[in-house]
Amino acid sequence: MGVTDEAIERIKDMIVSGTLQPGARLPNEADLADQLGLSRNSLREAVRALTAMRILVPRQGDGTYVSGLEPHLLLEAMAFAADVSHGRTAHQLLQVRRLLEPQVTALAAGRLTEDDLRTLRDILDRSAADIGIEAFVELDIEFHRTIADAVGNPVLSTLLGILSTHTQRLRIVRGTLPPPSGGGAAVSPAREQAHLEHEAIWRALVDRDAQRAASASTVHVAAVEDWLAGGTTTDPRGPGSTA
Repeated sequence: MGVTDEAIERIKDMIVSGTLQPGARLPNEADLADQLGLSRNSLREAVRALTAMRILVPRQGDGTYVSGLEPHLLLEAMAFAADVSHGRTAHQLLQVRRLLEPQVTALAAGRLTEDDLRTLRDILDRSAADIGIEAFVELDIEFHRTIADAVGNPVLSTLLGILSTHTQRLRIVRGTLPPPSGGGAAVSPAREQAHLEHEAIWRALVDRDAQRAASASTVHVAAVEDWLAGGTTTDPRGPGSTA
């Protein structure tokens, strides 16, 4: 184990043992380095790494604090890895999403408010308009996030967002969507199909039918997973797939 890794582990041990509580201020650099038997340079590297992990939070002019350690915030450190995923790794992320999202959608069927359902309807109406890829992907993310947030578990919402990031979705769409002919936005049959799949999910949610909502969600995610697993340049639903 490298010196910096050892320093990271020692600070984490202080947090796990309760020596440093969530929200606590770290001792000053010299004292903490002496306490842990580390050089100040190693300690600084460890603090930088733990800050990137959202375990520590620097406050300008006031020192460094242990974060609130909320799981959904710590999970956000995974987002970059998901963003740059390709090939087998991207497929594995979609597999996990397929296992989780239908269950989350089923739970949401009994928890979405009437305002939530109206929000979903508005998202669907806007996504059916003549809009570009970026706008369509943003609405796609908003649709799924609204459903996940209704469950009331921020860890689940964050994890699902990580499993299918904005960058990943754009890469799938741009990798399969033919260039538009003329001035309008390209609307492929697959994009229309993705919209129909969103509509099927919405109708099941309106009916408060958890089983049907889960089934519609499974179909929606599995289509892209199958395309990615095949490694082809053509989606089974056609070019321009999104999920």
